Amino acid sequence: MLQFVSNKLEESSSLFEQLKKGRSVRAPKYAYRASNVYVYCPENKVKHLKDAFKGYDVNFIFNDYTLKNLDQKIITHFDNSKLSNEKRNFLVTATELGAWVEPLISYLDERMGYTEVSLLQSSYFLHQKAFSILNTKRTQLAKRSIDLCVAIILILLFLPIALITALFIRLESKGPVIYKQKRVGQYNEEFKVIKFRSMRIDAEEDGAKWAKENDSRVTRVGSFIRKTRIDEIPQLINVLRGEMSVVGPRPEREVFIEDLEKVIPYYRFRHAVKPGVTGLAQVSYSYGASIEDAVWKHKYDIHYIKHHSTLVDFKIIFKTIKVVIFGMGR
Repeated sequence: MLQFVSNKLEESSSLFEQLKKGRSVRAPKYAYRASNVYVYCPENKVKHLKDAFKGYDVNFIFNDYTLKNLDQKIITHFDNSKLSNEKRNFLVTATELGAWVEPLISYLDERMGYTEVSLLQSSYFLHQKAFSILNTKRTQLAKRSIDLCVAIILILLFLPIALITALFIRLESKGPVIYKQKRVGQYNEEFKVIKFRSMRIDAEEDGAKWAKENDSRVTRVGSFIRKTRIDEIPQLINVLRGEMSVVGPRPEREVFIEDLEKVIPYYRFRHAVKPGVTGLAQVSYSYGASIEDAVWKHKYDIHYIKHHSTLVDFKIIFKTIKVVIFGMGR
């Protein structure tokens, strides 16, 4: 027992030193591969969580306070402020006895690679240190510098493709080659996004409509440039203007946002950053234009905003280039 206490003190000392030096404490490798995950929450939240977990290949065990052997157990908690002192102390003891203890939504963030937006609470957004893209000037300056450099390089790289595209659009149908449309950008400010026209010029004569798979309004050239994302190339001009970033949540139209924010929690939080020509949702989720698709894209957008890094940006850019060059769109 004395040896056990000694080991725990050494671990605590090591952890304290890491925190003093500003190092993040990473989860052990087994934490995000565990088949059993224990969840502790108020009883009236259990059904809500079970509904959110449908389709997850993980066995979630709820509110098992009889658990004795806590070493290397994965313990998560949700809405723990509503738990009794005794139940919160159980979570503290679990940490002391070798369990990995973490808020449920941050655990799912790391394990799944997206944010389960149906579980979002205001507290998720109030730990600003976690959102370096929002409050660290150095991060913002670096992102803007990378945007300018990458946009110029991509314009030069894709100029021949853009010229050929413009020619084919002109040959196939009457109307402008370039299409401009109002979209909502950072801080909910509208701007005009620039795209190659992929639809007939009368596509919205009856009002705004969701685009859909095999949309009859899309031209033959339009179908190809949408699949390969070539229609997005002119948005690099929006990047040079400072209206967009190379990587970020895709900009949406206000008419659709008004409907989406009624059913998707914290939908407008995506406007905390500049919209992107491409984004994590675009390289992680297949094309779609339904409410369900918008929910899934929002999961990736929120995850990107919280976990942004320059490395992630470059990974997304390279994946997008592969789509454009090799036609790997989905």
